[in-house]
Amino acid sequence: MPLSHAAARRKRAALLSRIVAALFGGYALAALTSAAALALPMDPVEAVLAGMQASFLVYAGAAVWVFAARSARRAWLGLAVAAMPLLVLAGRTWASAGA
Repeated sequence: MPLSHAAARRKRAALLSRIVAALFGGYALAALTSAAALALPMDPVEAVLAGMQASFLVYAGAAVWVFAARSARRAWLGLAVAAMPLLVLAGRTWASAGA
């Protein structure tokens, strides 16, 4: 059964949204992971290395999550929920670095 034009357009928009979420949302989540790792109670050099290594895992996991979620909305919501605690930790790190 062929899709109507409107249904096909919605499917393409949902796919595009997932691709954008995987690329840019995953990148943002990985960057927040790297910054949040500086809040770990360890030597700063080790924290940078740990954050960098963890960011690769987070980026890959975010890309998998985005395409495994039931809908594009849930994919974005999952990324936002995961970003909130990382944003708090990264904000503390940035605030302490500026003080």
